[in-house]
Amino acid sequence: MRSEDRKTTFKPIHKRWIVERTFAWFDNNRRLCRNYELLMENSENMVKLYAIKLLLNKI
Repeated sequence: MRSEDRKTTFKPIHKRWIVERTFAWFDNNRRLCRNYELLMENSENMVKLYAIKLLLNKI
């Protein structure tokens, strides 16, 4: 049973929204939505390159 004393309101977490939105942008890149790279370093570099590309497109 629920108690009527608890009246909490929904408060979205601002930082979480930013992270989820960034991951959604990364999913637009075909190479980042699947793991095609054999080495982890290559995969990390692809994420960095795509982040740079996103930032340059916003300028």
